[in-house]
Amino acid sequence: MVAFEHPHGMHPPQAQWELPFFEPHHREMAPRLADWAAQQQVDEADDRAACRDWVARLGQDGWLRYCVPAAHGGALPALDSRSLVILRETLAFHSPLADFAFAMQGLGSGAITLAGTPAQQAKYLGAVASGQKIAAFALSEPEAGSDVAAMATRAVARTGGWTLDGTKTWISNGDLADFYVVFAKTDAEAGSRGISAFIVDAPHPGLKSDEHIHVMAPHPLATLRLHGCELDNGAMVGPLHGGFKLAMQTLDIFRASVAAAALGMARRAFAEALAQAKQRKMFGQTLGDFQLTQARLGEMSALIDAAAVLTYRAAWQRDCSATQGAGTAAYTTAAATAKLTATENAQRVIDMALQMFGGRGVQVGQKVESLYRDIRSLRIYEGASEVQLLILGKAALR
Repeated sequence: MVAFEHPHGMHPPQAQWELPFFEPHHREMAPRLADWAAQQQVDEADDRAACRDWVARLGQDGWLRYCVPAAHGGALPALDSRSLVILRETLAFHSPLADFAFAMQGLGSGAITLAGTPAQQAKYLGAVASGQKIAAFALSEPEAGSDVAAMATRAVARTGGWTLDGTKTWISNGDLADFYVVFAKTDAEAGSRGISAFIVDAPHPGLKSDEHIHVMAPHPLATLRLHGCELDNGAMVGPLHGGFKLAMQTLDIFRASVAAAALGMARRAFAEALAQAKQRKMFGQTLGDFQLTQARLGEMSALIDAAAVLTYRAAWQRDCSATQGAGTAAYTTAAATAKLTATENAQRVIDMALQMFGGRGVQVGQKVESLYRDIRSLRIYEGASEVQLLILGKAALR
């Protein structure tokens, strides 16, 4: 399968960037990105090779610079959620794997951006921005997904450093990354207040990463096993026992961008459905001539627009709160609303688009078929829809 095929001359829409959530530099960047994306040809038959290719291309042409701050080779003074939204929506429109490769560079290095020492930032962030190092974020465990405090991985102090033991799973870029930010319990009795973050370079003695996880939409995932993995004191990111807060801050920055990825996939499905409606002949007219088709396209359009406004609002709120040093409670609920709405709406839009293709919609190799598989995980990772509902429910009760 080759990414960025345009059988109908499809390009993502641009009018949404004129909404007041965005600034001139966003509006200048968006069409450049769309033009760049349309020119890429990446063979995605091997998801791991394709991710390496995407990281190299995104780094070489400057797009990964939006994953790190300007002090370390980034494009902007600080991480900017609206730029991340534009990048992920545009990339996901064309290739969910390209979006994945981009997003994991930011998520995997986010803790170092937020709390790394100058030495850590100098060693890793420039290499992330150039695509020379592939990053990974290792938080989830077999018995600790949504319930992060239940993690069992331990970091035990020793002379001059720490020894890590435990298992991490569902790790994006597992067995592909050049380094992992690994979260482990440094106080086994303190719950979420006893977690710290560490950088583990790959390869590293005591780190085993070759257990690949195969999923319905191929992405490089793996289980990590840490056994007697010895690190020096310089491997800790942020303060002792500060890992839970650091993980949540990192996820908060990128949560609105998950919504944007779903939005990009929904827009692509809508574009495919429109092309099908205009071209498909049935009973002497086109599919689009039927009122039922028009009503379905109208519903898809409304679902996309609703998700878009919530997504852009969340990214705008996060950037405003970061600039003004304000609290993040309002942003947290806005991001939860965006992530929930965009992923659930995208699932509905893609399902409706596939239905319009009839039997051809479930044929392997059709874009709507791959989108149908790609969208499903977004309702689970980085906070499942049920977790977003709990966040919103608790916020309402407060």
